[in-house]
Amino acid sequence: MNDLAFRLSDAQMAQFIAHGYTTITPDLPTEFHAEIYAQHEEIFEREGNPGNNLLPRIPGVRQIVEHPSVVGALKSVVGDDYYLQPHRHPHHNPAQSQGQNMHQDGGKRWSHRTRYLLAFYYPQDTPLERGPSGIVPGSHYFNTPEGAQIDRELPLVTPAGSVTITHYDLWHRAMPNLSDHHRFMIKFLFARMDEPEAPSWNNQQTEWPGAPPALTGDSRALSTMYAHAWHWHRGTSIPVPPNDREPADLLSLLQSEQERIGIAAAYDLASFGKEFVPSLIGTLSSQSEMTRRHAAYALSAIGTPAVDALVEALQSANPLTRADAATVLGDIGYASNPAIDALIDTTKDAETSVRQRAAEALGILGRSPAPVPALIDALADAEVSVRTAAAFALCRLGPQAAEAVSALEHVLDDENRYVRGDALFALQRIDTPEAKDTLIKHLMPARWCPLTTRESTF
Repeated sequence: MNDLAFRLSDAQMAQFIAHGYTTITPDLPTEFHAEIYAQHEEIFEREGNPGNNLLPRIPGVRQIVEHPSVVGALKSVVGDDYYLQPHRHPHHNPAQSQGQNMHQDGGKRWSHRTRYLLAFYYPQDTPLERGPSGIVPGSHYFNTPEGAQIDRELPLVTPAGSVTITHYDLWHRAMPNLSDHHRFMIKFLFARMDEPEAPSWNNQQTEWPGAPPALTGDSRALSTMYAHAWHWHRGTSIPVPPNDREPADLLSLLQSEQERIGIAAAYDLASFGKEFVPSLIGTLSSQSEMTRRHAAYALSAIGTPAVDALVEALQSANPLTRADAATVLGDIGYASNPAIDALIDTTKDAETSVRQRAAEALGILGRSPAPVPALIDALADAEVSVRTAAAFALCRLGPQAAEAVSALEHVLDDENRYVRGDALFALQRIDTPEAKDTLIKHLMPARWCPLTTRESTF
């Protein structure tokens, strides 16, 4: 089946942008999901949680992530060129459990743009009493429980075989399992490899169609935020509507400790464009992380007119400002290409967080081999966060990173599993004969035999 038939509609895409999730049910037989569930019960009983080794241990699960309906939805949201990341995890919610607290997963970024997804697959019927995942629609734009309004929980009560795709930052939890049966949910992570340059769903409508009914009570400012995300996904210029607010008043609101007020002010400030960039750059030196984050949202929404000032901010004496400037340059995307040389220099910064953010930004911006030597050096950084960012950046660069094959081979023995995993994917995407040979040479002795168990060792 062609996945084009399963691309999201405008209404479905609008729901994803505003609510942060969409649920689909691949047309696989009930027996398939029952078998996946049975294998989970057996493996958890005998061996424990297989963690990242899920796919070699239960290879049938691949049919879920490769099903055209799932592929079509993923491509709609993060583009045709996406990455199934090496972390995947079966979540076991045992009978009579107390569930979890509401949370966001680690690694959250200061961005309202969709570059990372979670996908939850449920191999059994999951009624309310069996401890479904609880999500908070629309919470992916917020970093605090108050801003996210986590009391607005929605249980994902779904039939066996359902897959819920969510924005990475959506607040979620395992709800209490009051039944006498285990509940399994298999979580996958996906990442966008290219910035959007055209709609990747079945797009018919140019303008933001408006938030779905459940969120119609949101303010005009949040509607502006949703419209911003819509146009970003379409790969078109992002209009920021004018407003009659006083900039000084908005700057004060930007520094509010009430997150929804601060975010609303950020998008209103963006309408003033280049003239207000210096004030926002100044705000990046605030000791309040929330204030700096709101300023980052505003600068990202301003986009191109903010790039030169952000490049200057990479030279700030304040490491927080340097790190935030690198973050925003990456979040702006391809329009920040004039900043590539400055970001390359920033990969040598004395501060770990600044080096990490610069490497991440280069992965988003670099459609040329120019950043590759700096990223090769970053693969040897003493800090794992920098090495991880560099390996992932080289994944995004793909064929442009042919020079990095030898360095990537070296980190296939890195102490961090995700540096190793991303290095393998980078070699796959580089796709030269040397990269393929390196990849195969490493994978052959590392091959996992899914048939080997304690009862059957040979």
